[in-house]
Amino acid sequence: MRILMLSWEYPPRIVGGIARHVQELSEALAQLGMEVHVVTAVHPETPAEAVENGVVLHRVGVPFTPSPATLLEQVYALNAAIESRAAPLLSEWLRSGKRRPILIHAHDWLVEPAARALKHHFKLPLLATLHATEHGRHGGLHTDLSRTISHHEWQLGYEAWRVIVCSHFMRDEVHHILSVPYDKMDVIPNGIRAEKFAFEFPQSERVAFRARFALPDQPLILFVGRLVREKGIQVLLQAMPIVKAYVPQAKLVIVGGGWRAHLEAFARFLRMESSVCFTGFIPDEELLRLYRVVDVAVYPSLYEPFGIVALEAMAAGVPVVVSDAGGLKEVVQHERTGLITWAGNAESLAWGILRVLQEPRGARQRAERARRAVQHQFNWARIARQTRQVYRLVWQQYRQSGWS
Repeated sequence: MRILMLSWEYPPRIVGGIARHVQELSEALAQLGMEVHVVTAVHPETPAEAVENGVVLHRVGVPFTPSPATLLEQVYALNAAIESRAAPLLSEWLRSGKRRPILIHAHDWLVEPAARALKHHFKLPLLATLHATEHGRHGGLHTDLSRTISHHEWQLGYEAWRVIVCSHFMRDEVHHILSVPYDKMDVIPNGIRAEKFAFEFPQSERVAFRARFALPDQPLILFVGRLVREKGIQVLLQAMPIVKAYVPQAKLVIVGGGWRAHLEAFARFLRMESSVCFTGFIPDEELLRLYRVVDVAVYPSLYEPFGIVALEAMAAGVPVVVSDAGGLKEVVQHERTGLITWAGNAESLAWGILRVLQEPRGARQRAERARRAVQHQFNWARIARQTRQVYRLVWQQYRQSGWS
């Protein structure tokens, strides 16, 4: 089976969760014996054509730097480049005369124009993974740009033979917002490579690394994510004065790229600037080590289709506190693998953080159960097998249809 995967981001270009999702899913599919090609945006640090861990990569276009003013212009230019590279590739596959199944798998609205054009030109089945919706990210469609993005999401859901979503929450949202029928969707969770956290980290190195962020007697609270409204960082900052009333030495580390001047100003307003550290984006090798030295990881999202960062913390054996937004409550089991708090409620979030810091034995037990659950339920080998089942179903239906 040959899979043509389309994604606007792929490592080392990492903006959100799509990059790692596409990489790890593609590599897991390749390990199952599939021929996987990913067409994605060019990156200055990588060659245009490469094979990495069994996945054939085609990087096209010009460096993609999205901004609201030029976003659509850049997206359409990227799609033209994707189509120009993918079309000869599909033509070559079809000319070979072999009856190997060929499917197109598009990830999110940013590649919808190219995916739709390739589907109709080559009369091949298209699958789509919708990772989030514009309506959900912004609590509605308030601008012309948002309405255009939502239309592309609707178009992708309409054109796809089947739609994959990461949680039952997302299944309901895509149905209600984008009118995709329930029986056209498959719920397949995101995954994590738990083994990447199992590296040698001697105590002396751990102490020295932790000292970069906090004093030895300071409990470390970690947030990882994009610095956008829906991630709820403002709620976490509001919770910090409550936490420090009971644990005065607590220190918050906020990891993630994005505009943060307003968040730093809010921390100063709360007189928390000495207790909050904004690191910006940090590379994976440092982030993996940071997970290993913190006391609790907190994800207070207001909107979250799944919550892959919570999986990372769970895989690292870190106690987690999350909000009850979206798919997070499908990832974390309250009081068993973590603590779930009320979204948008600083007092509830502070309660969860304090439970972990003041009751470390129970926190460790939950963290250990979470680590085992991640290894069993959210591993990429299992997710790749579930995805392959969807591919096989689509190809079977396609072959029986008049469209083939």
